Amino acid sequence: MSDILQRLLSPDVPNVQKDFQEKQFRLPRLGTEEQPVIFTLRALPYGRVQELQEMDKDVSVHILLAGCVAPNLKDPALMEKFGAATPAEAVKCLLLPGEIEDLSREVEKLCGYRRRTIDEVKNG
Repeated sequence: MSDILQRLLSPDVPNVQKDFQEKQFRLPRLGTEEQPVIFTLRALPYGRVQELQEMDKDVSVHILLAGCVAPNLKDPALMEKFGAATPAEAVKCLLLPGEIEDLSREVEKLCGYRRRTIDEVKNG
């Protein structure tokens, strides 16, 4: 068995369809130093990312909704507070367009998009 295959079969190589990377991000506009508002974002599986990218509108909002672990942006109380019929509408009332885009991009980065994930091997 090749060394590369042996490495890929080792237990420390995660299954990216099951072991989703998470990161936390602070949203300064909504919190304070004493009470920060922290969003926990998680990578999405391949099929879900593809499905969301095929949507006609509000792709960033839906990527954020799918990748946000906390706070629960789909909570009915949030929709009620903003008089929104859907979680997507509530997110657009809660967050600035740039905040939605930034958080959505971070979900995409956790999925391997919007960053370089490979290095070219130079011969010689």
